Amino acid sequence: MASNNINRINDDIQRCLSALLRNVKDPRIHQGDLLSVVRVDTTGDLRYCRVYLSILGPVDEKEFRKGLKSCAGWLRRELGSALSLRYTPELQFYLDHSIEQGARISRAIQELDISDEGQQEG
Repeated sequence: MASNNINRINDDIQRCLSALLRNVKDPRIHQGDLLSVVRVDTTGDLRYCRVYLSILGPVDEKEFRKGLKSCAGWLRRELGSALSLRYTPELQFYLDHSIEQGARISRAIQELDISDEGQQEG
């Protein structure tokens, strides 16, 4: 299968999962302030799909993973009906802390009190 085709499928899955995760009724999924699908990697045979999620805000990761595991079947079924693929891939969820780390770094930079007077030209 062509690389462009896999990239298109990854984009479609990411877009659909982003919409579907908003409709999940499990409160364990909606713990943080912001939930986003960062990246999706599908294998070439379309059997497995790694979904990288990022959560901003306080969250109990153990409960969040349990919530994802319980709704994975529903998400896969809805994904299969939304996309016309030969196989609907099995979803594997991974947490990505990059947005949280970026926000923490941004806060640290803003807290620094750097003035131009302290720098000397040499």
